[in-house]
Amino acid sequence: MTATLKEHALATPGLPLVSVADLWSGDPARVRAVADQMGRAAREYGFFRIRDHGIDLAIIERTYAAAERFFARPDSEKRRYYIGDSPNHRGYVPFTEKGDYPDEVNRSYEAFDLGLDLPQDDPDFLAGNRILGPNVWPDMPEFRKDVSTYYNRVSALGLMICSALEMHLNLPVGAMTNHMTKPISQLRLLHYVRNAATTDAKSVNMGAHTDYECLTLLHTRNRGLQVMTQDDTWIDVPPDPAVLVVNIGDMLEAWSNGLFRSTPHRVLNLSPERFSLPYFVAANYDTVIAPFPQLVSKKRGSRYEPFCAGQHLERMLVRDFPYFKSLAQRRSDNALRTTENPFERRLKQK
Repeated sequence: MTATLKEHALATPGLPLVSVADLWSGDPARVRAVADQMGRAAREYGFFRIRDHGIDLAIIERTYAAAERFFARPDSEKRRYYIGDSPNHRGYVPFTEKGDYPDEVNRSYEAFDLGLDLPQDDPDFLAGNRILGPNVWPDMPEFRKDVSTYYNRVSALGLMICSALEMHLNLPVGAMTNHMTKPISQLRLLHYVRNAATTDAKSVNMGAHTDYECLTLLHTRNRGLQVMTQDDTWIDVPPDPAVLVVNIGDMLEAWSNGLFRSTPHRVLNLSPERFSLPYFVAANYDTVIAPFPQLVSKKRGSRYEPFCAGQHLERMLVRDFPYFKSLAQRRSDNALRTTENPFERRLKQK
C-alpha cells in the first residue's frame, strides 16, 4: 500500500475517498493527480468512493422516486414488464428470479434493468442480440424522463473515469473508451426487502460476487454493502448521499493484466428496506478483452486468456437469471453452458 493510502486508511477506516472535481479542470497535471488517486485505490482495493462527481443529488433523488413508485405497484402490474418476456434483457426482475449464490441466506430483492436505449431497427437487435436493443419503459408519468436523465449522466461519468484510468495506466487515449461506443452497460434499480420472518440481520441478501463489466458506479442510501479486502476480511461501506462507490469489474481486471482487482462484495440484510442504483460500465458486445500489450512484459506476462465481452456477460446472466438459463438450454448454446466465473475463484478458495 502506498504511503498516501496508508495515511488515508489510518485517518478514515474503510475505502479511499477521492474528489474527482479536477477531472473537469482542463489542467493535465490536476487530471493526472486524480487519475493516480483512483488508480492506486483500484490496485489496492478494487473499490473506492468519489465525491464532487457532478451529478446533482436532485437527479439521483428523482431516480429513486421513480424506482419507489414502480416497486410500490401491485405485482400483477409489475409483471407486465417481466424481463423474461423481453427479447433483450430489459425490464422487471421479480423476487422469484433468483441466481445461484450459495451464501444467500435470505435473498429477497427485486430490480428493474435497462441499458443503452437503441431503436427498434438497430441491426444488432434485429439480428437477435440478447443484450442490445430498446429499453422496456413502464407506463408511468416521468419514469422514462427521470431514469434516462440519470442514465445519461452516470454513463458519461463512467466514460470519464475510464479515460482517467487509461491515463493512470499510461495507455493511449481511447484504449478502453474507443471500445465503449455501443456498450452493453446496464443500470439496475434495486429494491431489497428484509422478510418479516428474518431474525438474523447479518444474513446475506445478495451473495458474494464480482461485477462482470469494467466498472460499477453505485449510489446507495442504506447500509449493507460489504467489500472483501486483500486479506479476505469483509469491511462495511458507509452510505453517503454525496458519494458514488466505484469498483473494478472482471473486464477491467483482465484489460489491466491484473493490475486492477475485480473485488468480491455482498449485501447484508441490515435494513427492512434498501434501494440502490448500480450502473455497470461495459465494453461493446464484440470487444475481445485481453491484457493491453503495454501492460505485458517479460516480468509480468499475460495473465488472462482473451474473451468476448458480450459472451462473458451472457454466461453470467445464465447463472443469475433462471429465464436466461432456460433460453440458453432451448438454444443449445454450448458457449453459455459454462457459468463459473474465473474472477471469483477467491471465494471458492476460502
